[in-house]
Amino acid sequence: MRRAFPRGLVAAAAISALVLSACGGDNDGGGGTGGGGNQAASVKIGFMGDLTGENSGIVIPHRNGAQMAIDEYNATNPATKIELKPYDSQAVPEQATALAQQAINQDKIVGLIGPAFSGESQQVGPILEEGKIPSVTIATNATLAEKGWKYWHRILPGDRIQGTGIGEFIARALSPQKAFVVHDNQDYSKGIADFVTAALKGKGVTVETDVIDPQGSDYASTVNKVKSAAPQAIFYGGYYAQAGRLLKQLREAGVKARFLSGDGSLDAGLAKGAGGNNADGAIVGCPCLIDPTGESSEKSKKFVDAYKAKFNTAPAIYAAEGYDAATAFIEAIKTGNPDAEKINTALSTVDVAGVTKQIKFGPNGEPAGGDIFVYLFKGQAYSLLGRAAEATVS
Repeated sequence: MRRAFPRGLVAAAAISALVLSACGGDNDGGGGTGGGGNQAASVKIGFMGDLTGENSGIVIPHRNGAQMAIDEYNATNPATKIELKPYDSQAVPEQATALAQQAINQDKIVGLIGPAFSGESQQVGPILEEGKIPSVTIATNATLAEKGWKYWHRILPGDRIQGTGIGEFIARALSPQKAFVVHDNQDYSKGIADFVTAALKGKGVTVETDVIDPQGSDYASTVNKVKSAAPQAIFYGGYYAQAGRLLKQLREAGVKARFLSGDGSLDAGLAKGAGGNNADGAIVGCPCLIDPTGESSEKSKKFVDAYKAKFNTAPAIYAAEGYDAATAFIEAIKTGNPDAEKINTALSTVDVAGVTKQIKFGPNGEPAGGDIFVYLFKGQAYSLLGRAAEATVS
């Protein structure tokens, strides 16, 4: 996923200080093995993503899940402790690249969970490759797996699978004759929108498209085009802050077609931005299974109970994936000397049961498997409809 609103470059040190003050103190443990006597060695794993921006609601749970996994590991008194060091990129690529340089050169991280969004991942990936720092991300842009990067890994299916799954769900479950696809021309947004469009056309659905400005707030031009096209389904590729504004303006213009989006919109902020009950009936797809009660498995139940106890709230989007991403690093570090290159080598052999799926990476860093799920909004809450390949809509 990715959001890339041009902003002034924020000083990396100031960002780190802001996040650390919000998330807890920074243990000065160093990036490699250290200490002596009875003191455990320590390493730093970075976490990079939008932690304070307008779409941070889909990143903070991910950070929380990762922190919980590391805290649980450290509590078992391992020979090598792990510090999770946060970097608030606000999903701005220029900001993310400066922070990546700081993380590698100053903070001496041996791995990175993130960046969370695709645009910043495109920019940070080459820096991590040059620094030989392994990463595990939730960024879903399909092209990330096509770069030939040796240190890159993804914990969930990319947009080729997500967009195709959502498009086929729309065609099967809603049976529209015409659909309208909108995106904001960012890496994640355009990527998933293109796959949805291709899947719909492949099922014989007529599709019209348009692009909005992610920095804008008035989408009247697009709203008028959608209204004139009179589609039965509207898909928005992008994030919940923009999706909510677009949906609000569509409903105010009298457009009643079913509204759908991808994982970047799976947050209560979609409904808040849409105002009132305008989001009722909206459907959002995601390569994630959000299980707030832990009913899907014993492992999920244990995770949910621990997450609620630690953060006083139920796990939201990508919380469990954050836990699994951190687990991948933990398993790699357990194999021996926690050097960045050795951790990267070990990641290629990790094969353990996670909360969301079996944690295992292919040669190109892609996960071994994963499903697409769809969720239905009612008020500011959403509920699971089921797997996109099977779910129905009343």
